[in-house]
Amino acid sequence: MRQIIFDTETTGLNPKEGHRIIEVGAIEIINRRKTGRTFHRYFKPDREVDAGAVQVHGITNEFLSSQPRFGELVNELLEFLSGAELVIHNASFDVSFMDAELERLKHKARMSDVCQIYDTLALARKMHPGQRNSLDALCKRYEVDNSNRQYHGALLDAELLLDVYL
Repeated sequence: MRQIIFDTETTGLNPKEGHRIIEVGAIEIINRRKTGRTFHRYFKPDREVDAGAVQVHGITNEFLSSQPRFGELVNELLEFLSGAELVIHNASFDVSFMDAELERLKHKARMSDVCQIYDTLALARKMHPGQRNSLDALCKRYEVDNSNRQYHGALLDAELLLDVYL
């Protein structure tokens, strides 16, 4: 079974307010083993990153100004994701941003057309009702070392989620 552990970082919290994806991190696994294939890119969002978002992920407007736009790499990203089951922590957040980016590009596909979605937050809530189920909380619960995580990062968070998931 081909799965992609997937995460994004964004300019803010709501794609309906025009917030954009600024980083995608994805790690391929087949039959629960890493294949070595990853997709990791930063994107120029054509809008300011909210100050609160910068505090979470540390990705600045200056850094993003020299990155490609999402539309320049969308086909490469969709090809990487196509046919896989995406494993995402709080999937509704990442999927809503991906769908908004695709819609902005007038792309016909939506994430549900490209791949299946598996939400590890929903799974964690079912397994551990009434407990904290953030990625940090799961790392602590399952003894996954996240001590090097000063900021959120799409690829770093995907790597942590991979360890928690496996």
